[in-house]
Amino acid sequence: AARRLLGYGTAAGAAVGAAAWGIVQMGMPEPALPSEPWADASVSAPSRREQLRKLRGNEEFDVLIIGGGATGAGAAVDAATRGLRTALIEGEDFGSGTSSRSTKLVHGGVRYLEKAVFQLSYGQLKLVFEALHERKNLLRNAPHLARPLPITTPCYHGWEVPYYWAGMKAYDLVAGTSGLTMSGFRTAAESLSVFPTLAAVREVDGSTLKGTIVYRDGQFDDARLNVALACTASLAGAVAANYVKVTSLVKDVGTGRVVGVKAKDVLDGGREFEVRAKVVLNCTGPFTDAVRKMSDGSRKDIMTPAGGAHLTLPKHFAPESEGLIVPKTKDGRVVFMLPWLGGVIAGTTDALAPVTLRPRASADEVDFILDSIAPYLSVPATRADVTSVWSGIRPLAADPTQSGTENVSRDHLVVDEGDGMVTVTGGKWTTYRLMAEHAVDAAIRAADKVLLGQERRTVKESMASRAGKCRTTDVAVVGAHGYSPDLHVRLLSKSAKSAKGKSEPAPELEDAAVISHLAKSYGDRAPAIVELARSDPRRLARRIAGPNQPVIAAEVLHAARAEYCQTT
Repeated sequence: AARRLLGYGTAAGAAVGAAAWGIVQMGMPEPALPSEPWADASVSAPSRREQLRKLRGNEEFDVLIIGGGATGAGAAVDAATRGLRTALIEGEDFGSGTSSRSTKLVHGGVRYLEKAVFQLSYGQLKLVFEALHERKNLLRNAPHLARPLPITTPCYHGWEVPYYWAGMKAYDLVAGTSGLTMSGFRTAAESLSVFPTLAAVREVDGSTLKGTIVYRDGQFDDARLNVALACTASLAGAVAANYVKVTSLVKDVGTGRVVGVKAKDVLDGGREFEVRAKVVLNCTGPFTDAVRKMSDGSRKDIMTPAGGAHLTLPKHFAPESEGLIVPKTKDGRVVFMLPWLGGVIAGTTDALAPVTLRPRASADEVDFILDSIAPYLSVPATRADVTSVWSGIRPLAADPTQSGTENVSRDHLVVDEGDGMVTVTGGKWTTYRLMAEHAVDAAIRAADKVLLGQERRTVKESMASRAGKCRTTDVAVVGAHGYSPDLHVRLLSKSAKSAKGKSEPAPELEDAAVISHLAKSYGDRAPAIVELARSDPRRLARRIAGPNQPVIAAEVLHAARAEYCQTT
C-alpha cells in the first residue's frame, strides 16, 4: 500500500501544478461542429438496394472494408471523408456483435493507469492518454449518444482514501485539457445520501465506509453509435451494406495479391458476386484470424478472443445518474455497476473464450459479477434479481507470452499482410476513431506499394496524393449537428401545441420519458420520428418494449427506412 501511495502521490503532485489550467480549459465551451452534408436533418442515407447495386457494379473501389462493427464503420467514415472510393460490407446487422455488447463506457481506463504507474509501462500510459483524448472526440462528435457519468469509488479502509484520491488526480492530469469535471472526495454521509444502496458496513470484513472518490468518464449507446457511424459513412459517399457475407477472397492470378472478395447477399437467396478494390481492410473483430487465413492458412494468430459478460439488474440498485466501480476484484480486475436504460448493468468478466457469433455468459461469470459487487451493496443482488445477461468477445491483440487475458494490452495492432490486405485488431470502443485512422493510413500505404511499384504509376497517381488528410476528429455523426441538451424540451413544447385540436390523442408523444429517449437516441432526427408517430398514433406512437420502456413503433419504421434495418 505504501508503494502504491508513493507512486500515485508523485503523479498527483504533478496534477496540482496543472489543475488550474485544466479547470479553465474544461470550462471552455466547445466550438460548433463543422457542417457536413448530413447536418441537414431531411437528408437520408442511400437505400440498401441502391448500395447493393453499386457493390455489384464493375467499379473498383479504393478501399474495401470487411466488418461493420465499431472499427469497420469508423474506418468507412474515415476513408470516405478523405475522398476515397470506399465500400463497407457486414455479414450481419451493423453492430450486431461485440460492438453492441460493451460496458457502455467511453473511458481512458483507470486500471491501465495503475498498471502504468506500478509496472513503469510507457505503453499503458500511452494507451490511457490516447483513450482520454479520444473520449473527448467521441463526446463532442456524438453528443446525443454520449455524455459524462459520475462514477463513485468506495473506500472502506483509511489508506484507500488518499490512494484512490491520488489515483484519480493522476487520471485528471493525464486527461489534461481533454478532461471532464475534476474528481473529488465525498464523506461517508454525503456518499450514502447520493448512493443510498452503498453498504455503510462491509459484511465481509466489518469495515465501515470512510467516503468515496468520485470521478467522471463517458457513457454512450454503443449500438446506436455503431449504426450512426454506418449511416454517416454512407452519407459521406461510402457504399455500405449489411447482410453481405464474404465467401472467399479474390486474388490476382499473376501476383497472388488480394484484389477483392466474393460475397453474397444473404437476404436474396445468396447470389454470389465480386467486389474489387485496390486494398482490402480486415476489421472483423473476433473473426480477424479466420479472414487472414482465407489468404494464407499458415498465418499465426494475432488476436486473442476474450469473453466479457454483463448482467442487468433492476434500477433500484443504483442511482439514475451515477455508477460504481469495484476497484479490485478477487482476481485483480475491476467491475462496474452503471445505470442504463431504466435498469443497472454490471460487468465485466475477462477470460479466454471460443469465437462464435452468439456468445453466451456462463453461470460462473454471472456468479463472479454478483460476488464482486455484493460487498459494496447494502442489499446484495442475487440471481433472482438478474433480468438479463449478455456476452461479447473482445478481439485483443495477441501476446503469446500471456496465459490469460487480464494482462493483455488493450492497445490496437495494424498489420500490412503484404498481399493486398491490411488487418486491424485489438483496441476498444473509446479509441475506435484512432484505430480507424491508423488502419486507413496503412491501407493507403499498402495500395501505393503496388501502384508505385508493380504498376509503375507516378506519385501524382498514388492513392496518398488523392486522399485528403484524416479529419474525423471533427466529423460529427448523423444526428449530432442539430442536437442540443434541451432538444427534448423543445419537442415536448411542440408536441403539446400539436396535440391541440387533434381528433386522435397520442399521450406517448407528450410523455417526457419517450421524447427524451428519442432525442438522446436520434439527435436531430428525433423530430421526424415524432412526426412519423403522429401520422398514425394508434399504430406508431404505441410502446413496443413494455410499459416501462420508452421505445415506440415509429422507431422501427425509421430504422427500416433510414438505418438499414432488415430483420426484426
